[in-house]
Amino acid sequence: MQKIIRIMIQAKGIEKSFGALKVLKGIDFSAEKSEVVSIMGASGAGKSTLLQIIGTLSTPDSGSLVIDGTDVLKLNAKELASFRNLKIGFVFQFHHLLPEFTALENVMIPAFIAGKGKKEAEEKATALLTDLGLGERLTHKPSQLSGGEQQRVAIARALVNDPSVLFADEPSGNLDSKTKEELHKLFFTLRDKYGQTIVIVTHDPDLAKMCDRSLFMRDGLFLPEI
Repeated sequence: MQKIIRIMIQAKGIEKSFGALKVLKGIDFSAEKSEVVSIMGASGAGKSTLLQIIGTLSTPDSGSLVIDGTDVLKLNAKELASFRNLKIGFVFQFHHLLPEFTALENVMIPAFIAGKGKKEAEEKATALLTDLGLGERLTHKPSQLSGGEQQRVAIARALVNDPSVLFADEPSGNLDSKTKEELHKLFFTLRDKYGQTIVIVTHDPDLAKMCDRSLFMRDGLFLPEI
């Protein structure tokens, strides 16, 4: 039986300049449902700029972008904010947890923004943190957690609204080698359990090798896939 391929992200002709500097020069990118794709390249190649655009945090100068069947560049600001909250999760190199809130409260915040009640948000956040090995750390604040634990809280926060796509920008850049390896394996465990499409910008060749597909950027364009 032939596998049905569902394209989750389809970007075409993405261009972006900052002043006279053209950072993206007509990028085409696609990712299938439940595919894990890494994007590599030297600093300044345009990786993070591309991730910001396909993650709807920045707007291209030209091109098209469809995520989970929605033409996101045609959404107004309010529609885009709602789409981003429900459909997209982000994990960054720096976890950006709110220091005054517990792990559980940090994870619940996007659920509250989506309009979910306290009971539903708390149950989902607790289940995710328990899945990620943090069931005994729910009431701990970020300062009481290790770097790896903080990043797992950030991942739970990114997943709390069951997004279609998870974007990660150097997610293990600040971690020691053992914690880094655990985090890398975690992405694939999560993909297998929750079915997200995951796009990871990384300098780590070990993480790139684990992905279904690895793309390399240079001077605002992808090199041909080998």
